[in-house]
Parts: sequence; structure tokens; C-alpha cells
Amino acid sequence: MPPLPVILTCGEPAGIGPELAPGARAMLGDAVPLVWLGDPAHLPPDTSWAEVVDPAEACALPAAVLPVLPHAFPGPRTPGRPQPAQAAAVMAVIERAVRLVQAGRAAAVCTAPIHKQALAEGAGFAFPGHTEFLAHLAGVGRVVMMLACDEVRVVPVTIHIPLAEVPAALTPDLLEDTLRITRAGLIRDFGLAAPRIAVAGLNPHAGEGGRMGREEIDLIAPVLDRLRAEGFDLAGPLPADTMFHPAARARYDAAVCMYHDQALIPIKTIDFAGGVNVTLGLPFVRTSPDHGTAFDIAGRGIADPSSTVAALRLAARMAAARGAGA
Repeated sequence: MPPLPVILTCGEPAGIGPELAPGARAMLGDAVPLVWLGDPAHLPPDTSWAEVVDPAEACALPAAVLPVLPHAFPGPRTPGRPQPAQAAAVMAVIERAVRLVQAGRAAAVCTAPIHKQALAEGAGFAFPGHTEFLAHLAGVGRVVMMLACDEVRVVPVTIHIPLAEVPAALTPDLLEDTLRITRAGLIRDFGLAAPRIAVAGLNPHAGEGGRMGREEIDLIAPVLDRLRAEGFDLAGPLPADTMFHPAARARYDAAVCMYHDQALIPIKTIDFAGGVNVTLGLPFVRTSPDHGTAFDIAGRGIADPSSTVAALRLAARMAAARGAGA
């Protein structure tokens, strides 16, 4: 039986999402079975595509043809200019993809970028982002954002909040939940039986014994000690500025960082085009290219599908690790 395909959602039609699908298919061929979920009228005019009724049908199509699960949108694509009338359909595509994977009809979901402001204005989208919407659809309370490439995996404990709010947001419960979900994801989705996790401090030099802050002593270290007693392999709290050179990266399977830029600057420096956004803690596999809608280049035919290709490849590997599509 052939493996089930990964569903690639269309994302915001006014962005580069519809352009990434044929580009990714061309780069991947049949190496990763995929099906695009969206309005075929939004695809570039020279796209070779074929309609499928069920995701499994995608595996029978030639590698040069993009399999499409059609989802009608109210109007044409307008590159660079989101249309409020299309917001509800963008959300419906995501929900449909989730339901198909939950029903065992696809292996994983790979989501093209959305535009939160457009969704809020057009459909009352009340979630901070894609990740929280997916958690809502899955009925889970807390998930974890991981950014992954071949050289490093990083997880920020706090994400899209002002830097000034990080110390108050960083609680023992949040750190512990993040570490538990990260470890479980490394075991289930990446096939690591005994994952090694490096944990950054919050302050420069990991607080330097309390001289530059006490969060490492009062908050981070007690959580790490408690989880070590359960068998977690944890290093830290470590100075973040010495965690990401090659020799340091060889000593861990994922780095947990205290705030957004502490985690994302290293991976975007190491592999800007190949970074993949992974949501850990969901009952299904979800990945996404690590970039936005790119309204400034939408419709120009120059969008680089490299990150989408990396996201599709990783989704397929994670699904295989979970036993999906077998």
C-alpha cells in the first residue's frame, strides 16, 4: 500500500502560497507524496494539475502533475492584496486538512503561510496565530513551537510577546510543560529514544551566579532538577551565546530557549531557507515553512519553495516515525 500524502494547504491566496505548491512539486517529484488543498483557480496559470477526490489518489498521478483537492473560494486571487471575503475559506481549508488527517485519509498537514490581520478583519479570527488555531481544532490545551533544520532544532518557551514581558511570562509550569512536550515530540516524531535537551538561561552568561539575574537559580534550575530526577537528559541552564557553535550543537538534540529571538536567530543564521516550523503536542503531524506570506513578491513568479520542500520532507518523516500512512 503506498504511503498517504501530506496535505499542503493553500494559505493566504494573496501571498505566495499558491505559487509554492507547483514549485515544491517540481522540486520533490514523487519523493514525497503530497496533495494541495485550495482553489485551483488561484494556482499560477502554467501549473499542470489534476483534481483528486480523495487524498490517496494523489499517489497515482505522474510526478510532474500537482494533485489538487479543490476548495472553492469566493473570487479570484489578488496577489499582494488580501480580500476579506476569502478569509473564511482560508480558515475552512485549514480545518478541512485537519479533519482529513484525523480521519486517517492523509499522513500530515503542511500549512502555507496565513495573514492573521486579514483573517481577523474578514472572518473574526481570534487566535494569536496558526499554531493556536490548530490546537483549538485538535482540542488540546498547550502545544509547543519548534523550528527545525538538519543542523539544529530550537524551541522558544515564550513566543510572540514583547521582550519586557518575558520574565513575568516565564513560569515554572510553562517551562516544565514545554520541556515535557518537547521531549515527547522528539521521541514520537523524531524517533529519538533518549533525547538530549539543552536549556538556555534567560540572562547573559546564564545569570553569572545571580549577579546578572536570579531566574536561572530561582526558576529554571529547580525545574530542570525535578525533571532530571524523572530521567530527562537535560543540560543547563546554559549561556545562550555559547550554545550554537558546531561542537555545542553536537551535544544535544534540541535547544530550549527562553524567548523568541534567543531561539530563532541561531536557526535562521544557520539555515535561513531550510528552517521548518513544527507544532509539537498535536495528535497529528503539522509542519510549515518558516516564512510569511511575502506580499511584496506575490504574483511575480520568484517565490523560493525551498522551505516548503523542507517542511514537506520533514512532515513525511515525522508521519513515518508515528506510523502514519503505513
